[in-house]
Amino acid sequence: MKARFFYWLKTHLGFSGKESRGFVLLVPVLLLLVAAKVALKEIRINKAKNFHLHYLSKIDSLESAGVALISSPYPVFNPQDTSATKPISKKLDNLNKIPFAEADSVTLQIVPGIGQSIAGRIIRFKESMGGLHSRSQLNEVYGLKPETVEAMWDYFDFVPDIFRKIPVNKADVKELAQHPYIGYSESKVIVAFRNQHGEFSSAEDFTAIKIFKQDWINKISPYLDFQ
Repeated sequence: MKARFFYWLKTHLGFSGKESRGFVLLVPVLLLLVAAKVALKEIRINKAKNFHLHYLSKIDSLESAGVALISSPYPVFNPQDTSATKPISKKLDNLNKIPFAEADSVTLQIVPGIGQSIAGRIIRFKESMGGLHSRSQLNEVYGLKPETVEAMWDYFDFVPDIFRKIPVNKADVKELAQHPYIGYSESKVIVAFRNQHGEFSSAEDFTAIKIFKQDWINKISPYLDFQ
């Protein structure tokens, strides 16, 4: 068998006897290298998973301590929170589709891809904003993937629901800056402009503050009360 294999190498590949023996010795080495590469890749993946799970628990600890997290440059891995599976119509037949504004951290977990931590973040985000006026705002929730946001509307109906607005003509710098969309610097400019030019009558008045972009004005306007 060995002689026949060497003969095949000689006739088809032009290997000499020495080259054939070297080739036979090389094959197991190549197989070992491939196996080692696969094993190392699996080790790196598992290490990355463990790191992200640990990182996510640290983030949750910070949030529990009252630290507000808006975004992070780091990825987040949580199999329960990031899995993207299509809803099964048979399961949907057993559920009532309720308004998103009525969803709590328990009912949100019916959506594939939303676990306990993500559900809690969604509720905290909604509360800190004072309600949501657009579906797309959920893409700002830390760790919530766009495909998971899209899947939510198989289970919930979205209706704009702003339950808390900022009295923009009465609020001071600190009160304005408490809203996630308004920073301390923007708050100082708003109050200074109001003191100099009088009360705002509508969001359109903000365009007179040339430093503010129109996109940002449109973003905050649903949360402003001009009474």
